[in-house]
Amino acid sequence: MDLANSVLLPVDMQQAFDLPSWPRRWNDAVDSNGLALLEAWRACALPIIHVRHDSITPGSTLAPGEPGNAFRPGFGPRGHEEVVSKSVNSAFIGTDLDLRLRRLGIRTVVVFGITTDMCVSTTVRTGANFGYNIVLVEDACDCFDLPDRLQGTIPARDSHLVHVASLSFEFAHVTTTQMLIAQLALSGRNGGVLEHQQSAAR
Repeated sequence: MDLANSVLLPVDMQQAFDLPSWPRRWNDAVDSNGLALLEAWRACALPIIHVRHDSITPGSTLAPGEPGNAFRPGFGPRGHEEVVSKSVNSAFIGTDLDLRLRRLGIRTVVVFGITTDMCVSTTVRTGANFGYNIVLVEDACDCFDLPDRLQGTIPARDSHLVHVASLSFEFAHVTTTQMLIAQLALSGRNGGVLEHQQSAAR
């Protein structure tokens, strides 16, 4: 993974997904893992672009001005960190995300967020098609129980595992929070991330 020319892309880490109008989620560690990634990324002074879903669907809990539109505690931008606002599943569609990344010289996009099977998956697939190296941090993602159209339910974790397998096969390198943080530390010791920091400072 080219971490020296990478960006962290948290997708839709918003408060709406805790509301009772949404189905059951499975990953109790999604917030703690996501916050650990943010902390490690900031410690290396690497760029972060936060993705927020600003729904245009009437009555949506993710619509601007609704409490659910706000970032989850600890997930808002700090300092000069940027925010991309989207109204569809992919963070690349109808936004200037691709332009921002190319201006930064980004080659690797590290993605996590909610939900694995929808906005995360669509962003990963589009980013890969745009030519970026995509890294998916699977244990910092979450999704919901879904109806199977046969009067049953597909458990959220099953849906997550199937989508991670599909993305891993074709679109992304899949890793975990612990593995990525360890690689960040190793890159810093070897000078890769530090060289990027010094170049950015100049």
